Amino acid sequence: MEKLTQTPIERRDPATVMRLSRLGSLHQCRLSFMRQLTRRMARENWSFTRPVFDIDANGVGRAVYTAQGPDRTYSLVAFAHDLPPEQRSDRVIAEAWDATFALFDGFPTEADIDRLSRNVPLQEAGRVSESELSLSRANRSVRLWDHVVKSLAAGQQPDVEQIYQVGYLMRTTAVYGSGKFGAADREKVADRPETQAPFQVEMLSVFLTRAFVRDLVQHMANVQGGDQAATLDPEIARWLGIGNSTGLGMAPFIVNHPVLFNNWIMVREEAIARVRSVDVASDAEIARFRDVFERSRLSVSWWRSEHPIQVKKLEALKADLLLISEYLRQDNLTADRPWNRLVDWSETALSEEGQELLASLILEPYGDLVDGLASCMADTRSQAFVIDGTMSIGTVRDLIRETYAWALDLDWDVRENCARAWYVSEEKLEPRMGERFDEPISDYEQPLAPARDAAAAYDALGGWEDTKPVAEFLLRHPEHRHTIRRVQMTQSAPYGEIRDNTIGSKVLPIDMLRAKLSFFGATHFDPRSDRWVRICMYSGAPYPEELISENADLWVYPQEPT
Repeated sequence: MEKLTQTPIERRDPATVMRLSRLGSLHQCRLSFMRQLTRRMARENWSFTRPVFDIDANGVGRAVYTAQGPDRTYSLVAFAHDLPPEQRSDRVIAEAWDATFALFDGFPTEADIDRLSRNVPLQEAGRVSESELSLSRANRSVRLWDHVVKSLAAGQQPDVEQIYQVGYLMRTTAVYGSGKFGAADREKVADRPETQAPFQVEMLSVFLTRAFVRDLVQHMANVQGGDQAATLDPEIARWLGIGNSTGLGMAPFIVNHPVLFNNWIMVREEAIARVRSVDVASDAEIARFRDVFERSRLSVSWWRSEHPIQVKKLEALKADLLLISEYLRQDNLTADRPWNRLVDWSETALSEEGQELLASLILEPYGDLVDGLASCMADTRSQAFVIDGTMSIGTVRDLIRETYAWALDLDWDVRENCARAWYVSEEKLEPRMGERFDEPISDYEQPLAPARDAAAAYDALGGWEDTKPVAEFLLRHPEHRHTIRRVQMTQSAPYGEIRDNTIGSKVLPIDMLRAKLSFFGATHFDPRSDRWVRICMYSGAPYPEELISENADLWVYPQEPT
């Protein structure tokens, strides 16, 4: 274990970390939910089977993939469909998909599969039960799918360059859990060791979906090519992840769950601080860091986007990688708190994209030091949070100033500061963001502007004595209860509040999307507008039958295929 002889480095200031531009530059790290899952499954020696694969020559049918842990079995029930091209859409309003899925709690009977076959393909229009933990759907990446099928059918391997550029054969357009459409609530699995960490159900669903997609494309190639069809090279298959299209529906999550989001950010910040506090790095730790850095350069070279914002960020990141390489040529990283020096240097030398990549990479040699923090990432207490009515108004004012000083200086009557409004679509019951002064949406606005609301509460507190309890204020002004609750939460959740305007004319919802998806472990963020993004999941990961401790963790960092 590394010796920490000096004063530990403190976590970074929330005022710096919680700006949207920085949250929109986060990268996956060893605390990401996908990697937590694959490490656990390998460590516990989970077993995987495919008891059902009943797919016809048109690619239509059903399949079941099971994952057996120490105490329980989980089964992905998959349905493949023959979708006409004109019906293929990633939008939430779509009504048909190339494949649909449910993660079943246990091993499904034939009656269970029949029941699911009548409901899962309908998605929102169907109904699942408490036996199902998640509901999801996916569409093909048509050009790459056709290329892989045709290549294998002709007895050839697909072009790896096309695989690197796209990264997936199918992309999910939704993975629903936690009680949606009749599925089991989070409480059902929250106390299970394997699903205690956030989003483990959803990550397991996608992990098994990836195996189904590989098997389905091989099946279609075999149908077309017959005896001459080639088997997809496992090393090439490994770089086929699962894509995902994520839109505005995910953005409000990090506003609506301040304690949970705080836990994710605080754990990452604590991990960074612990590594920065290491006095001397060993040869093995330095070698591990240099290895993952070089592999990250390869990953960035595969990262594609046509969105002007991301194009600019990628240009900056590639320049950052050259600067880091030069730094590493001049510094052997052995002593004098090498990781702290590296991070300090990055704060003035690199873009936020490069700074956050580096912050993730320095964690990689130190699993023993940081992996245990993953147990702190779930939220087990915010549901029970009760406003402290005895808190003095002076203390409440101090808390508002501490978190929202920047917001108190804004003129919230100026149009550009309140140009947007969040509301819920009647058609799909999904969050949307519109133009406040161009659309009739103000009456339907959702409470997703905590900074504006904090400023309003602060103004309302203006005539009250500091010594009065806040309960008296709230009896007169109950409209500010949600703000006082959030502000009191910041005492134990300092990273729970975004330090930016979520309804301003310049807000980029894709920053919120990326912040959440980075904790999933997503890579290769590709915004398609300021409101939705495509990503890749599990690219480079072993498939279920390949999973062992030796390949369960660093799979996210690519190596050139042999």
